[in-house]
Amino acid sequence: MGFSVSGSAVIVFIGVMVAAGIAVPSMVGSFGSLTGAHGNQVDRGVDALNTGISIETATYDGEPDEFTIDLKNVGSTTLGVEETSVLVDGTIPPSSDVTTDVEGDQTAGLWLPGDTLTVTVERVDTEPDRAKIVAENGIAETASGSEIVIL
Repeated sequence: MGFSVSGSAVIVFIGVMVAAGIAVPSMVGSFGSLTGAHGNQVDRGVDALNTGISIETATYDGEPDEFTIDLKNVGSTTLGVEETSVLVDGTIPPSSDVTTDVEGDQTAGLWLPGDTLTVTVERVDTEPDRAKIVAENGIAETASGSEIVIL
C-alpha cells in the first residue's frame, strides 16, 4: 500500500473514532432516560393495582341542595385529597361548591388506606342520576340510580 492509501485509512479511522466519541454519550443518556421512564411507568402501574376506592354512601338532600358522598380507601395506596376528582351527572362542579374531609378533618391533604373521605357538593339543583369519583391515578368508582339515596 502506498502512503496515500494508508493515510486515507488513518484519517477515516480517526473520523470514525471521533464520531463514536460523540454518539456514544448521547446514546447512553438516551438509554438512561428510557430506563427511568420505564421505571416510572411500572411504579404507576403498581400504584394503580394497589388503589381501591369504595363508595359507602351517596346521599342527595334536596332542601339545602347538597350531595354527599362517603368514600373508603380500600386499597394500600395513600391518595391525595386535592387530586381526587368528583363528577356529578358527568360534570365537574366548581371547586367553590366542593368541600372534603377525611375522618372529620377538613384540612387533611392525604387520604390514607382505611380512611373515609367525605365529599360534599353544594348547589346541586336536581337529583343526580350518577356520581363518579376518580383518584389521582385514574382509578374510579361510580354510584348511579338506586345507589343514590334521595332525602
